[in-house]
Amino acid sequence: MRSVHARLLSQLAIGVSTFALVAAPGIAAAQDAAATVGNPGPSQTDPQTPTDQAGDDIVVTGIRASLRESINLKRNAQGVVDAISAEDIGKFPDTNLAESLQRITGVSIDRSNGEGQFVTVRGFGPEYNLVVLNGRQMPTSVIGDGNSAPVSRSFDFANLASEGVAALEVYKSGRATVPSGGIGSTINIRTPRPFDKMGLRGSLSARGVVDTSQNGKNDITPEVSGIFSDTFADDRIGVLITGAYQKRHFSVNQANVGWRDGYLGSENNWGSLAQPGDPRYANITNRPDATDVYQVPQNAGYDVVNGRRERINGQAVLQFRPTDSLTATVDYTYSRNTVDIRDNSVGIWYNHNDTSSAWTDGPVAGPIFYTERFTAAEAKDLAYSAAQTSARSENKSIGGNLEWKAPGGVTMTLDAHHSTAESKPNNKYGNSNSVGTAIFGVQNQTINFDHDLPVISFNMYPGIDPLNKALIVPTGNAFRNSYFRDEINQVRVSGHYDHDQGFLDSLDWGFEFTDNKVRSAYGVLQNDTWGGTGGDSAAQRAAAAALVPDDIFQLVSIPDKFSGISGANDPSIVQSFYSFNLPRMVSILDAAYGICGGDNDCRTPYTTDRRIHEKTISPYFQFNGKFDMFSRPGHLIAGVRWEDTVINSSALVPTPVGTRQNSQNEFNVLYSGSGFTTFKGHYQNWLPSVDFDIEPLDGVKLRASYSHTITRADYGSLQGGRTLDTLFRVGGGTGQQGNPGLIPYKSKNIDLSAEWYYGNESYISVGYFHKNVSNYIGVTQVNTPAFGLTTPVGGPRYQAALAALGANATFAQIRDYIGVNFPNTVTRDAQGNPVTILGQPNDPLVNFVISTPFNSDQTAAVDGFEFAIQHNFWNTGFGTILNYTIVNGNRKYDNTLPASISQFAITGLSDSANAVLFFDKYGIQARAAYNWRAEYLSGSGINPYYIESYGQLDASASYAITPNVAVFAEGINLTGTDRRGHLRSDRNVFFSTKQDARYSAGVRFTF
Repeated sequence: MRSVHARLLSQLAIGVSTFALVAAPGIAAAQDAAATVGNPGPSQTDPQTPTDQAGDDIVVTGIRASLRESINLKRNAQGVVDAISAEDIGKFPDTNLAESLQRITGVSIDRSNGEGQFVTVRGFGPEYNLVVLNGRQMPTSVIGDGNSAPVSRSFDFANLASEGVAALEVYKSGRATVPSGGIGSTINIRTPRPFDKMGLRGSLSARGVVDTSQNGKNDITPEVSGIFSDTFADDRIGVLITGAYQKRHFSVNQANVGWRDGYLGSENNWGSLAQPGDPRYANITNRPDATDVYQVPQNAGYDVVNGRRERINGQAVLQFRPTDSLTATVDYTYSRNTVDIRDNSVGIWYNHNDTSSAWTDGPVAGPIFYTERFTAAEAKDLAYSAAQTSARSENKSIGGNLEWKAPGGVTMTLDAHHSTAESKPNNKYGNSNSVGTAIFGVQNQTINFDHDLPVISFNMYPGIDPLNKALIVPTGNAFRNSYFRDEINQVRVSGHYDHDQGFLDSLDWGFEFTDNKVRSAYGVLQNDTWGGTGGDSAAQRAAAAALVPDDIFQLVSIPDKFSGISGANDPSIVQSFYSFNLPRMVSILDAAYGICGGDNDCRTPYTTDRRIHEKTISPYFQFNGKFDMFSRPGHLIAGVRWEDTVINSSALVPTPVGTRQNSQNEFNVLYSGSGFTTFKGHYQNWLPSVDFDIEPLDGVKLRASYSHTITRADYGSLQGGRTLDTLFRVGGGTGQQGNPGLIPYKSKNIDLSAEWYYGNESYISVGYFHKNVSNYIGVTQVNTPAFGLTTPVGGPRYQAALAALGANATFAQIRDYIGVNFPNTVTRDAQGNPVTILGQPNDPLVNFVISTPFNSDQTAAVDGFEFAIQHNFWNTGFGTILNYTIVNGNRKYDNTLPASISQFAITGLSDSANAVLFFDKYGIQARAAYNWRAEYLSGSGINPYYIESYGQLDASASYAITPNVAVFAEGINLTGTDRRGHLRSDRNVFFSTKQDARYSAGVRFTF
């Protein structure tokens, strides 16, 4: 894995010589660009290149047309704007919009389930980029990981198919006329219109997809798309309809390791390594020094994941032009994305008692191995778990646009839309569920970190077979019910005046009103019966195991699921485990124990329910000037945008009424009822922008831009009310409280660039950018009791139990003692046996660490360079696109500091590069693209999370059998590159994911 970059570079060279192909067209405008006779292209010298002729004009199509349009856009734009366009109607360069965007200089992506999902621009992650559809702010709908209420403003590109998109425009510098909300960029998704090109036109395509990541099978799944556009009534009326249906089957097998916080070598806490004088000290090799930082594993497992994704997209557009000066447009856009993932896993947990370990040298010491031994009385478990993630996201948008070309060079536009995005569970269990089973009797367990794949091994006590189905006991379970809905109503009135005389070229002005309503809700039904669903005695476990039929379990092998990753062939690795069907297991347990209330519907009512209402008014004005300096043309654009935002935030706050202790170190907060509280926020921003460019030599352009941009706080930070995490420990609990008064992040941006356009489809550019960001949102923590909640530990009942039983009494002994002597302060099962201990008013108060967001005085500076080359190799049909982005920040995470020291660091910063080769001639279009992103900090807080460097090779090719019929093929991640992440040390692996290639082939008909 460490040498994956070098390996993939060599594989890229082999792939290029074998394929002679190319990657996605670099950057292209949304408009059609014609190559005239005076501006010769290959269509004039190569009669086999498809062309559309109208008089003396020759229109270049395919990859080269996109590249030519990219140059026209980049060269003629004010400020820094890049784009990608469809090569032809209904034919976008990549099947995934995020995968296309990563080809642009400075843009990188985050992947989920092997597909591009979120976009990072110049090191600023998805939450710092605003996505608009045809200039309209789009609602976002991301349901998240299912462990809490959704909070993100990030746009999920996985919801949209590419077939109905005409262009993606990336505005990297601020502009008064561009909607605010993106420090990294504003990305405009442009969809086609019937008046873009008059007459009848369209395309139909069908393909079969094979994802080789599938476990034990290679299903072929369909993708069908079509677009139809026509104008009639003397081109006064236009109609356009698009549709796409896609289905994909995939597997994403992954090793996961959970870690405890970063300790100093001098610390002596629960979970930390033994100090000198402790008998366990002799079991540590090369123990971290007092000033070294290290982390120990808390749990680990192998997840065998099988998933299905179904995507449906459609759009209908009606345009009417009753006069040459008036155009009306009505459009409706729909998308639905359904994802269902089944996860079966084998896992271990550590208690940090009788441990052995070995370590690398500091100052950040990484584990070589970590082992723990258990006594037979501990009945340590080996977990066989099943999880299911099932959610559906649905987006709807209806809009209208009226454009009037008034006399005197004035154009007035009225645009309005109503758009919604909604994500929710897609079954009766919730959107994220897990059910545990276990084999009890682990003697020892080890994780070895010498390979890219953490190697997990274990030994059971004699007489206990981990593959004996009769010994598998149902344990704890959790059913999470998340919901997210975002509704945006927006109206924009804008004007444009063309002067075209003297210094004044044109004026732009306008007013926008945006009404954004967000609801984010969450509920969890969790049964913390990890010692056994029916009880933790041997007889109760046996009875629970007997309820589950043997045929529910299926044997799953491990090494072959991670083939190609070092460590998978280690002879000590877990060889196999049992998977099971989650819905069937839930039905059995609900009937026997009522884990979901007995009706097999596990969706629990929302205990978190947040409503945010955000209203923004945005007037703007922009002056566009042109001039000659020493007889050379130049432009100066200056504008200002004013934003006034009012926020009302309501939150449903559960009312805690008590606590209970479930085990030695597991406690729950108990609730009864809830109510809404409402808080308000208000902020204003002036956002100026200035763009300057000049062409000192023919084909050479120099640019300079300065602007202010903002990104609004995430919805979770803006929520009102205080909530406590249900689970807490001996040392206390945690909670959160929002702050609707947060003001946006603000960035002051400088952009400089030099560009040389030395051919119709060739250029070189060098750019520098600098962003100074303020108003970063930090988190302050307050230690306080909450709602009068108490903990049984240390109370009079506990003290009495310890006095009677001894200081080393187990939880079960203490619980049973309290059940006998204080009978009304425990919960009991159906047989009357004590199960948990309830907190009482005379017990000690629980300390909660309440986290609250605030605008800190922290600032960050991010700068970097962007290099790009787009070059055609004369008339050979071959060409290349190369770009490299360097990103630097002045706020980096210091891994040598322990978790007890709070740090502020910028996430997402990394260098990135693209290498594209293409061929476009004789009816053949082929491309190969290698995209690389360096390691980056993915998350900070008390512990850092890094995603390791990643490179992926994709390729596609098509052949035009006739001018209207083409066959095509595509390969994604041809080298089967895997992904990996770590914490402070590269040995603190927190995930290692197996990935494989995906192939598709099909036919396309155009008319």
